[in-house]
Amino acid sequence: MNVQLGRKRTVRRAYGIDEIALVPGGRTVDPEATDTSWNLGGIDLEIPIIASAMDGVVDVSVAAALTKLGSLGVLNLEGVQTRYEDPLPLLDKIASIDKNGFVPLMQEIYSEPIKEELITRRIKEIKALGGVAAVSGTPLAAIRYRETITKASADIFFVQATVVSTEHIGLEGREKLDLKELCQAMKIPVVIGNCVTYEVAMELMRAGAAGIMVGIGPGAACTSRGVLGVGIPQATAVADCAAAREDYEQESGKYVPIVADGGIVTGGDICKCIACGADAVMIGSPIARAEEAPGKGFHWGMATPSPVLPRGTRIKVGSTGSLERILRGPALLDDGTHNLLGALKTSMGTLGARNIKEMQKVEVVVAPSLLTEGKVYQKAQQLGMGK
Repeated sequence: MNVQLGRKRTVRRAYGIDEIALVPGGRTVDPEATDTSWNLGGIDLEIPIIASAMDGVVDVSVAAALTKLGSLGVLNLEGVQTRYEDPLPLLDKIASIDKNGFVPLMQEIYSEPIKEELITRRIKEIKALGGVAAVSGTPLAAIRYRETITKASADIFFVQATVVSTEHIGLEGREKLDLKELCQAMKIPVVIGNCVTYEVAMELMRAGAAGIMVGIGPGAACTSRGVLGVGIPQATAVADCAAAREDYEQESGKYVPIVADGGIVTGGDICKCIACGADAVMIGSPIARAEEAPGKGFHWGMATPSPVLPRGTRIKVGSTGSLERILRGPALLDDGTHNLLGALKTSMGTLGARNIKEMQKVEVVVAPSLLTEGKVYQKAQQLGMGK
């Protein structure tokens, strides 16, 4: 729907995850009979949930543990894990500093150079523990460390930035990343993000991306939307990029998964993202709440340590249970942040969706009052959905 912003400016209405609801149809399915499996770059996964490549979320042991649970964890190759032999003392500092000293501390910690030998070591450590070695870097890291990543036998590489495009106008003499060439040369699947529009998603697929990350600024610790004023609410962004996936499949015969990245906290959020067209989601703060998470109950964004323009903050999320409890249950909390897989399977059963493909086709309505209607007591008492 287009609305008039001014005399000569018409704009499009976009919707966030909190503004929509999923509508049951004429069929239900036993949740135990639902199939949540999906495939990313030739890797079969039972749970359509990826843990974000953030230092407070994924380290070597968490990446391996997530693999065993049927999920996937992505290690940040430009974080403390590749700057320091032993990052634990630095993580302790980040967790203990007051809010006024946080950004300067982060800028100091992340000024330590990245060490290529640690990139190799961390990838091999994940694989030695039986994990899928999924790693992430910015376009600059892709230029600098692509050979190191390939030689270390990483399983999948995520190229992530606040915004990624196939056309970049750079400074004279500065090397630019050719995404198509990268996808062809690395010989491992390359997932690219982040984007929020049909056109860019289509171009990234044509460049050879094995998956597309969708989302700009909705993350719990991200401040890009406030700092830059850039982004599209997730429900609309996912639906638009899913449309590109369908059209690209018609064009090429190749199916490229769409991953909703950011703004996802509860099982209901995951269900709604998939109903909008996502094949999976990437989450940070829900996994940062795991007892095993390296952030010790805190969570911060990848752009937080920027020495020029920080676009993130540190939030306290607490530790509420094990990785297994958060992903597979049983739930101890009543707010939808435990047993995320169980929530998805139950929602699919309620909606009559036997698999992810069918879940992507359920009816969606605009419903701004979905999370507040009738919840006055929960809100007043800060229980369940009122927390």
